[in-house]
Amino acid sequence: MRVCFYTLGCKVNLNETEALEQLFRRSGFTVVPDGQPADVYIVNSCTVTNFGDQKSRKWLRHAKRENPGAVTVLTGCYPQAFPEQAAGLLEADLVCGNTDRRAILDHVMQLLNGHERIVAVTPHTRGEAFEEMPVDRFETHTRAFIKVEDGCNRRCAYCIIPKARGPVRSRPISSILAELRQLAGAGYREVVLSAISLPSYGTDTGTDLYELVEQCAGVEGIQRIRLGSLDPDMLTPEGIRRLAAVDKLCPQFHLSLQSGCDATLRRMRRPYTTAQYLDVVRQLRQAYAGRPVSFTTDCICGFPGESEEDFVRSCGFLEEVGFLRVHVFPYSRREGTPAYDFPQQVHEREKQARSRRMHDRAEEVRRAVLAGLEGSEDQVLLETPVSATVFTGYTRLYVPVSVSAPGCAAGDIVRVRLGRYDGARVQAAFLGRV
Repeated sequence: MRVCFYTLGCKVNLNETEALEQLFRRSGFTVVPDGQPADVYIVNSCTVTNFGDQKSRKWLRHAKRENPGAVTVLTGCYPQAFPEQAAGLLEADLVCGNTDRRAILDHVMQLLNGHERIVAVTPHTRGEAFEEMPVDRFETHTRAFIKVEDGCNRRCAYCIIPKARGPVRSRPISSILAELRQLAGAGYREVVLSAISLPSYGTDTGTDLYELVEQCAGVEGIQRIRLGSLDPDMLTPEGIRRLAAVDKLCPQFHLSLQSGCDATLRRMRRPYTTAQYLDVVRQLRQAYAGRPVSFTTDCICGFPGESEEDFVRSCGFLEEVGFLRVHVFPYSRREGTPAYDFPQQVHEREKQARSRRMHDRAEEVRRAVLAGLEGSEDQVLLETPVSATVFTGYTRLYVPVSVSAPGCAAGDIVRVRLGRYDGARVQAAFLGRV
């Protein structure tokens, strides 16, 4: 039997698809890439925007049209957030959400044996447990992604994720460490802690993210730990000091921003101001005592009520922080969120135009940050081979580099001296293995 997966959305979705692929492989299935004939087609959906829903529906319809005898599955955030709408997609033989992922295999086997269509979307409930789905290998990555938490207790005006993912649920540290040791034994040197609300880790179990990072750093064989997205207001001064004391932690922090304008942040119902955000950046820089630290973020353009003045202020804030990288995207009106009905919706053309303008501004800031790093030394995890000796990869600061490293292989960590940024990557000089 052959199974094909199509994944949309965040790193957590990618992690969950890897776990499902391993589950199916262990049951005798062969995982094939998109575009090849299969007996089962599974889309792990994202519903952050309407466009994600459209992509899921389009992919399933194409799969069913080209392979009418195959079993088709719609799972993930879309059916969890909008179960009735998803159930109406008759091209999906199985419709299920984000709960009880292990049951997907059993449902698929039933369908392959002639069972009629199955719709099994279980609502999230307060007090539900974290679903364990460990991954022992990542087929297309040289770094490992470990899911440590699920769910979000916040209620930002634009976001459907709390409905799609449910309340905060933290994975036991013992389980995380066991998976980490297995991955280290398989040769992984860098691990990324991924979650829906990473700084919420442990709030439901009596521990915290700082304890988790310290414990992960004790795993032999793991040389680098990287964190997913962090809400700045959830980082404490003591926690920041503890993070800075962990040598294995990459000093790159993805601090969620969404807007650099206080008025827009209030409308978004984000629980911090730009001044508080800057204070967290300052605390992180001070905690590293002169050692280099980098910041990345996300920013929304054209949120309802955003004026030209608000937008210009948001652009200026990017330069004030000095972000290494900014993911810029236009506001997407998401049904089921408070902001869907907000007045003063910004026209789509204006949202797109502002996104392009902010992207250009963010690129100017990026070039300035990378110019300041020219001549410095760092370590690179070699990832994609371009030739027999040239690799691309990322430094501890998350600087994308290209480096000639004779005698090395993907997955190795090497020392480099950073050179000039060519608009895509920094050209680095190889200094030796770590």
